[in-house]
Amino acid sequence: MANQRYDVVVIGSGPAGYIAAIRAAQLGLKVACAEKWTNPKGELALGGTCLNVGCIPSKALLASSEKFEEAQSHLDVHGIEIAGAKIDVQKMQARKDGIVSKMTKGIEFLFRKNKIDWLKGHARLTGTLGDAYGVEVDTAQGAIQVEAVSVIIATGSKARHLPGVAVDNQMVCDNEGALAMPAVPKRLGVIGAGVIGLELGSVWRRLGASVTVLEALPGFLSACDESISKEALKLFTKQGLSINLGAKIGSVNVGKKAVSIDWTDAKGVAQTLEVDRLIVSVGRIPNTDGLGLESVGLALDERGFIPVDDHCRTVLPRVYAVGDVVRGPMLAHKGEDEGVMVAELIAGQKPHIDYNAIPWVIYTSPEIAWVGRTEQQLKAEGRAYKAGQFPFAANGRALGMATADGFVKMLADATTDELLGVHIIGPGASDLIAEAAVAIEFKASSEDIARVCHPHPSLSEVLREAALAVDKRALNM
Repeated sequence: MANQRYDVVVIGSGPAGYIAAIRAAQLGLKVACAEKWTNPKGELALGGTCLNVGCIPSKALLASSEKFEEAQSHLDVHGIEIAGAKIDVQKMQARKDGIVSKMTKGIEFLFRKNKIDWLKGHARLTGTLGDAYGVEVDTAQGAIQVEAVSVIIATGSKARHLPGVAVDNQMVCDNEGALAMPAVPKRLGVIGAGVIGLELGSVWRRLGASVTVLEALPGFLSACDESISKEALKLFTKQGLSINLGAKIGSVNVGKKAVSIDWTDAKGVAQTLEVDRLIVSVGRIPNTDGLGLESVGLALDERGFIPVDDHCRTVLPRVYAVGDVVRGPMLAHKGEDEGVMVAELIAGQKPHIDYNAIPWVIYTSPEIAWVGRTEQQLKAEGRAYKAGQFPFAANGRALGMATADGFVKMLADATTDELLGVHIIGPGASDLIAEAAVAIEFKASSEDIARVCHPHPSLSEVLREAALAVDKRALNM
């Protein structure tokens, strides 16, 4: 019996993979997607890390923890007093799990709607079969063999662990364990002050944990514009996060009831931190285990990523790789755009991605978002620029919401006024940044944003005022 033959086989069903599969199916291609993810109930699930133990559940917990903190201590300015607010962690976790289930079941529906076959198991390449590639999938019913004219590798990433520090997701957690704690720890340690560490540390701090963050780098949020990272460090410290930069981790000793971390501070002084739970958040690494890449002669680069060109093509014909498994920022929406691009390439279209127009977001409170170049990048490039900045503290809508921390900063070319970068720390930054991304995609100038009528009163007015400030003509400052 001949193997089932597909125009496209996608390996992995995270945002990059499932979006690639749907777009390819929309374009009339016969598509299958292989996914082996199993949820805590023992059920196979689509959506990868993002939907199951990443973006979606973390945002659910962030929202719940923000509501709790607001009820506890932030509503008095509105004349609202709530005595004895309590958090039911089990109910909060159940709500999060319900959202995850709804989202992953939604992808199953989309697969059925678009006639995409879900190959339920771990997939690996087995070699070439004439004009196609062989793919073997280990399912619960045994191995199956299929043929793929084109292959899209979208296997995502996994948490990087510290050498010698075993993650059991009980006492020592990565992102998965940090999202599933059954109770609020009194003392929480976080190794790594990156996006995941700050978001999850913020969740448990709001719920009552004393949180200490140990970051090896001397700088804070170095990917951000320096003015944003300085403001963020000030605000997060004020909120109660104890952030220690330049921390060198020594030994980590796990006991039955506590975890002890020996570390050295930036001045070289030996310290010991004892916590009830420890989150290890020191980055992520591409997930390429057992893909059978050697069977088709596809090598990884020195960092473990699959090398691709600007259109996510590997060195092999009709083999593509997208998302966290390739170069560039590990952002779900970046992976989605790559998935769409590759599907359209396979179908004969000519898409492209402007990677400079992909926004970044950190879902702390206040949120942080940016798109384009930072001021330090422009200085390093020797590009002449002008800057404009406007605070949320001067915005009526932000004041009315009692969320007036932060600002918007815009960078534009000194001669042409082309918008080069937009950086936001403040309320609604994750939504506000979309306007800036559109502007950069269309090569707009700061004056273009300044001349667009923005609704009043709204947070979006801060973007307009920052654009006006580029030419030193902000109206409300």
